Amino acid sequence: MNLDPVRIRCALQLLDKEVEEGNIPGAVVAIGRQGQLLEYVTGKAMDNKVSKHGDLPAAAHTLYDTASLTKVVVTLPLILFLLEEGKLRLDDKLSLFFDEFKEGVKADINVRHLLTHTAGFVSAPDLYSHGWTREEIIQFVLRQQPVTAPGSKVEYSDLGYIILGQLIELLFGEPLEQLAYSRIFAPLGMTDSMFCPPAEIRDRAAATEHYANEDEPRWGVVHDENAYAMGGIGGHAGLFSTARDLHRYAQLWLEDGVLNGHRLLSQASLRASVYNLTPGTPGGSRGLGWALKGDKLDASGDLLSAATYGHTGYTGTSLYVDPESKLTIVLLTNRVHYGRTKSVVRLRALLHNCIASAVLD
Repeated sequence: MNLDPVRIRCALQLLDKEVEEGNIPGAVVAIGRQGQLLEYVTGKAMDNKVSKHGDLPAAAHTLYDTASLTKVVVTLPLILFLLEEGKLRLDDKLSLFFDEFKEGVKADINVRHLLTHTAGFVSAPDLYSHGWTREEIIQFVLRQQPVTAPGSKVEYSDLGYIILGQLIELLFGEPLEQLAYSRIFAPLGMTDSMFCPPAEIRDRAAATEHYANEDEPRWGVVHDENAYAMGGIGGHAGLFSTARDLHRYAQLWLEDGVLNGHRLLSQASLRASVYNLTPGTPGGSRGLGWALKGDKLDASGDLLSAATYGHTGYTGTSLYVDPESKLTIVLLTNRVHYGRTKSVVRLRALLHNCIASAVLD
């Protein structure tokens, strides 16, 4: 891998320190370079101080609720397939597909706006406390009005990706979770990636938050309240995966759309996805799905190259790709197991800095 072992040890000790200080229950990190993988595991997947089920050690095979990594691991590639197969354009207006977008300012919203978080929608309204069915939730989302003019501002929004999930199902004619398996997970050998893990493998899952109205922490079911109300499956959240599987997905991007000799995505799609599509737009630097260097949600730190792109997840997850240093970094934690006040924002940047400084060529 040609990485300085002293600097790498520094990075791994950061994770140990966060566990020892009670900031996170545990973590799994996967560092990829030059076709090799370095994995490190520390801490717990579940803590007996939070759960009546007792301690569960973190492991390389631990399934983490990846939260918003769903947006770039599932929704983004499925949209790119639609582009490549001549079924969709980025400039297609949503009014072509949904009657709810035919009037007013919503008539200006296109697919590109949703992917870059520039459609003008609010971030994540309460869709879960009303007792609605999945279909009722989707209809509510489709009826929402933007609060800023489309294209005028980057405002991170789950609503846009819920809509993209519906668009994917409409154009492919299949459920999102089936498409994720057949078009992404199976071809890439991501054998531990799924929506709604079956009950028999729950003991492999990292527990998340203990909601006040529930008897135990969320364990093997999605943490995101809106995705939970939608049956665990959304274009914005719901994916469970392991660090090793997400490493495979990150390698696909590092290797120009090819993994193990199999091309899944075109080079054209990858180039379009990591190009800054929001220059001069207040609020961020966004590609298709990805947060680029300079975005207000960028968690890459200070030392990864200017070409770096990635994404984070609310539960304490992140995936970053640095094409110049040929690095991929996947960090999976379940920080919300200890409550929402526990943050990994600083940890992500510190970890990325240590790993970036370890590159020897």
